[in-house]
Amino acid sequence: MENKIRYNHLNEYLKNKFGERTLKICIDGGFTCPNRDGTLSKNGCIFCSGKGSGEHINSSQNIEDQIRNYFESYKATRANKFLAYFQNFTNTYDTIENLRNKYNSALIDKRIVGLSIATRPDCINEDIVKLLKSYTDKYYVSVELGLQTSNEETGNLINRKYTNKDFSVAVALLNKYNIDVITHIMVGLPNETFEDIQNTVNFINNHNIQGLKIHSTYVVKNTKLADMYLSGTYTPISLEYFLNTTAYILTHISQDIVIHRVSGDSPKDLLLAPSWNLHKKWILNGLDKLMKEKDLWQGKKYNN
Repeated sequence: MENKIRYNHLNEYLKNKFGERTLKICIDGGFTCPNRDGTLSKNGCIFCSGKGSGEHINSSQNIEDQIRNYFESYKATRANKFLAYFQNFTNTYDTIENLRNKYNSALIDKRIVGLSIATRPDCINEDIVKLLKSYTDKYYVSVELGLQTSNEETGNLINRKYTNKDFSVAVALLNKYNIDVITHIMVGLPNETFEDIQNTVNFINNHNIQGLKIHSTYVVKNTKLADMYLSGTYTPISLEYFLNTTAYILTHISQDIVIHRVSGDSPKDLLLAPSWNLHKKWILNGLDKLMKEKDLWQGKKYNN
């Protein structure tokens, strides 16, 4: 049992699905967000920086150039198959025509075998899902929906500006068209208790979800969360708490769910806290050690 696989890793899932190593190409599609353009708010979520989740992407380039430059870089030598991953901001927040043009702009190389779209639950409708479905004859298509927490009070506090019902409606619509759904759960949000994590896990388990991203809450400069941290009204969680909570999440969800990540990658130049978030090996090795010592595995305590 020494080398027992403790959870369903994305890398292995993609390797099994496509027959070989398959990597993501992170893309900035030039989108904004209704939580930033004034439609719902101009402030965004309290943890989100001015560049969204893709601080590492060269957003000055158009989509085709981002793809071409990727394939001209050393990164393209690490695999033969790739997913076009629209990461920054809300990647379904546009007209159908513009969405089609943007997605098509990324699918310009035969090595690209999939299309992955990160968005908000309230920016999904049937026309958008039909557009995404139209790509499935040739590509593997998946959609990432933020959830973060099922606690509506926390949702208001972090200014996410959508409801649990919005999430449920979006998941059902994507399920209807057999498009894989990946969702996010965040550990360490302000005022959240372990009971909130338990409730969020139960909420996720009541939906037909194919993938999960577990994020640690980290504080980056020039955000509302940074203001809270600097004023002493927000205290980041410890690595120990994060590891134990992540182990709880993994053991209480279905073994069939693909784990896309077990930590958030913070930009080094913007991170204020916690400092352990910069040490990915501490997180990955610590989680493996914990699950091995306690003989835990994904789905061990799942009983839906």
